[in-house]
Amino acid sequence: MREKNEMPKDELEQEPPAPETPGAAAPDAGTDVPDPLLEELETLKNSLADQEDKFLRLAAEYDNYRRRSQKEKESAWADSKAETAAAFLPVYDNLERALKQETSDEAYKKGVEMTMAQLREVLSKLGIEEIPALGEAFDPNLHNAVMHVEDEAAGENTIVDVFQAGFRSGDKVIRFAMVKVAN
Repeated sequence: MREKNEMPKDELEQEPPAPETPGAAAPDAGTDVPDPLLEELETLKNSLADQEDKFLRLAAEYDNYRRRSQKEKESAWADSKAETAAAFLPVYDNLERALKQETSDEAYKKGVEMTMAQLREVLSKLGIEEIPALGEAFDPNLHNAVMHVEDEAAGENTIVDVFQAGFRSGDKVIRFAMVKVAN
């Protein structure tokens, strides 16, 4: 016979029941969640997706703004550089004419040569270069033909004389070269 305090052997081997935690689903209830919670979950997911979409659009707009601002800044710098150089081109033309004139005063000639060299150096530092013209093929994108001449010695559409030098900054033409072209 068993004593009073003894438990049957099969009851000792069984595990005690686990305490229930608040909010935990009952084992036999499955994964059923009340409809209001599912609706709220879907609403939150949609709201999160909308906020993520808004964030991505804002980031893309900012990136576009940053690129556009950089291009505008570079364009403004190039335009102001070209306008400044264009203002100095009449000085260049006058110095070029002065160099072509014969003079007996060597000091005067040397001074004009030094001034012209300094102006060319400044233009070069700004990235402004003279458009090659004499002996080149005529290009309407770079040259302005003001005269035509029949010359058997020169090839067709070849520049035989330059009246005014042309200048460009990168791909932008500041002033077209004024030339005479052989047909």
